[in-house]
Amino acid sequence: MNIEHARFNMIEQQIRPTNVSSPEVLELLSIVKREDFFPAAQKSLAFFDTSLPLVAGIVSLTPKLEARIVQDVAAKKTDSVLVIDADSGYLAAMLAYQARHVTVMEAVPEVRELAQNNMTKNGVRNVDVQWGDAMQAGSFAAFDVIVVTGSLESVPQSLQDQLNVGGRLFVVVGSEPVMTAQLITRESELFFNTQKLFETSIPRLSQVAPASTFSL
Repeated sequence: MNIEHARFNMIEQQIRPTNVSSPEVLELLSIVKREDFFPAAQKSLAFFDTSLPLVAGIVSLTPKLEARIVQDVAAKKTDSVLVIDADSGYLAAMLAYQARHVTVMEAVPEVRELAQNNMTKNGVRNVDVQWGDAMQAGSFAAFDVIVVTGSLESVPQSLQDQLNVGGRLFVVVGSEPVMTAQLITRESELFFNTQKLFETSIPRLSQVAPASTFSL
C-alpha cells in the first residue's frame, strides 16, 4: 500500500467534498500522520471513511469529521483547548499543533492509556491526557476551545460556562438516527451564540449515561 497515495485520496475524495477548504487544515492532515495513531493491523484502514474499533468498545471518529472539527473551532497558537473523550488521540494531536496547550479528559482508563501512548510515541508534548469525568469537573479553568467527541442529548450550561469570552464549543447534539453538529461561541459573559453546522451521527459520550425512557 502506498501510504501517501492513500492520504492524498482521503484528503481529496473524502475531506475536501465535506466543505473542508482551509489550506491550514488540509496541510495539517499531511503533517500529523493519522495512521500513526492506530495499531499496525489498522494502518491501511486509517484513511477509510469509517470509524475504527479502538479499545473497551470505543470506536474512532471518521477522518472527515475530525477535519471538520479542526476547521470549525479554528484553534490559535494562544488557545487553551479541552477535548472531552480522547478517541485515539489523533484529533487532540491536530489541535495541539495549532494551539498552545490541549487538555484531554477521558473517563475510560484503557482509552486514556491508548491516547497517552499515542502522544508519547508521536512526540506530542503539549497535550495532557487526564483520567476523569469532565462533565462533572466544574473546577476546571476556562478554555478557548472545547471539543466533545461523543454526542449529547443536550448541552449543559456548566459546559458552556467553561468557555472564555470568544471561546468556541464543538458538540454533536441529539439522538439517533440524526444528530446536529453545533458550534457554540461565547460572545460575552452572558451571551452564547449557537450555530448549527451539519447533520451527523456519532456514539454517545462515554461519560454520560443515556437518559431514561421509562414513564408511568
